[in-house]
Amino acid sequence: MRKLTYYVATSIDGYIAGPNGEFDFYPLSDDLAAYANEEFPETVPTHIRKQIGFDAPNKRFDTVLMGRGTYGPVLDVGVTSPYAHLRQYVFSSTIPEIADPAVELVSGDPLALVRRLKEEDDGLGIWLCGGGKLAGTLLPEIDELVVKAYPVVGGSGIPAFDGEFRPTPFNLTATRTFGNGAVLMRYAR
Repeated sequence: MRKLTYYVATSIDGYIAGPNGEFDFYPLSDDLAAYANEEFPETVPTHIRKQIGFDAPNKRFDTVLMGRGTYGPVLDVGVTSPYAHLRQYVFSSTIPEIADPAVELVSGDPLALVRRLKEEDDGLGIWLCGGGKLAGTLLPEIDELVVKAYPVVGGSGIPAFDGEFRPTPFNLTATRTFGNGAVLMRYAR
């Protein structure tokens, strides 16, 4: 069975973005970027790969899930298929259509689709890219969390999980600290 992993960056206080979707307040770090490129190469967007000459095969994921708030900013800069090297699903009840055939719009139940994807016999894992509302909905199906906690307090914004109160235990399986003070934590259900 395939695994659903929520691989996400957060502030110390648990925000994945600012109130208007900002994420440029996370301090950069060469060692963290090198680690992410090596361990999670498929999380580098296709248009960025072209700009930096990055060409690496998918290592962990072959499918990406995005909410409207995650997909919208790339559309705003003219990118319709941000992860062309992955199967792409965008969950939204407000986007009427997606013109790019490489991106599938899902207006129905996210849990039903994820359960179907997880039952596929072959393939790599499924990456939940964001956002917080989608993560809150998919919490019952998340198998692994990979959280990059940056040493900054957001104060407000988009929470990593936005949904009903549902305490869900995970076990810490690994940690790693980087030069900018960010801590990568891996958790398994």
